[in-house]
Amino acid sequence: MQTFAILWPAIALAALSFVVMVWVAVARAGYMKTNPPRPEDFATGEAAMRYFQPVEMPANNLRNLFEAPVLFFALIPLLLVTHQASHVQVALAWVYVVLRVVHSVGHVVLRKISIRAPAFWVSVIVLMAMWIGFAVDIASAQSAYDAAMDNMTI
Repeated sequence: MQTFAILWPAIALAALSFVVMVWVAVARAGYMKTNPPRPEDFATGEAAMRYFQPVEMPANNLRNLFEAPVLFFALIPLLLVTHQASHVQVALAWVYVVLRVVHSVGHVVLRKISIRAPAFWVSVIVLMAMWIGFAVDIASAQSAYDAAMDNMTI
């Protein structure tokens, strides 16, 4: 098993999230510099969203990076502790991360739904495959463990 190799795609996805966080901060700071806010621009959350609307694409992408990827980040420690981080899981994890990068570029840089939507849906399918593979591997490991325990003599 490639136990620790599964951490690199997780680190890469975390790095993408940090890049987008910085992008949000820079975009908002730049916007505030060129369009100084008035007190009423931050009177409510809705007012603040209206104020930042021209530069909100990175923030929308950041929110998206905390939706489906939560299931990815939840799976990583399970793969580690159960020693199920196989070559297949590591490869799928990298595919997932690449698709999330494509999604972010399509969302924030290119602003093209024709790139963003397919990348999102294929990434969801890859993530589902990772979870299904994990479930199958755990069921198989449990079955092998039970059989070994049944055959033990004390």
